[in-house]
Amino acid sequence: MSGNYVSDFEAKEKILEVGRRLYGRGLVSGNEGNISYRVGPEEVWVTPTYESKGFLNKDMLVKLDLEGNILSDGAYEPSSEVKMHLGIYQEHPGIMAVIHAHPIIATAYACCGQEVPADIVPEAIPMFGKKVALMPFGMPGSKELPDNIRPFVKGNRAVLMENHGAVTWGESMKEAYFTMETLENYCKLYTVANLIGTPNHVPEYAVNELFHYYTEMDQEFK
Repeated sequence: MSGNYVSDFEAKEKILEVGRRLYGRGLVSGNEGNISYRVGPEEVWVTPTYESKGFLNKDMLVKLDLEGNILSDGAYEPSSEVKMHLGIYQEHPGIMAVIHAHPIIATAYACCGQEVPADIVPEAIPMFGKKVALMPFGMPGSKELPDNIRPFVKGNRAVLMENHGAVTWGESMKEAYFTMETLENYCKLYTVANLIGTPNHVPEYAVNELFHYYTEMDQEFK
């Protein structure tokens, strides 16, 4: 799926809104994280480097092509991790939005190099599959990040980044944001369940049926 592009105005509005939501929910702090929105086959708006996502304005946003060339006028530089965003867009023309954040619980699992099974509640399976994907470590701002994330793009909507954070993407900014929010909430649930006892898993017959929805959704997204 491709071609459902939003206008520059809408893309910038959505980036600012999601930046405030990420900051307000504690999914980023300080100047952490980055957000991008695709507005054409080869054009995206991205957040600037060294700026809080909760206090952005439209003049801070930077427009790039998929090779990383700056297309907009302004004093701000794009996020140093924009290469990862561009790698995701290059890998899949149907992706319209990418969010990178540092949600505390999800990032803790990433720091431990621990995959999170997604089969203790039914709602998580259609979104994450049977487990939340774990991407190998890549140096921030380096070519390692796009290279390491590319193999995960077409089969997932979210990855944990070893010793770093989380990335989500989707066919709209709303989808990418809801996936990030749900990822952190699910990781909290998984953690609390393990503190209370040993979590039960969704019965296998239900996992298989729910996973079918996940794979169907991925086929449609291709």
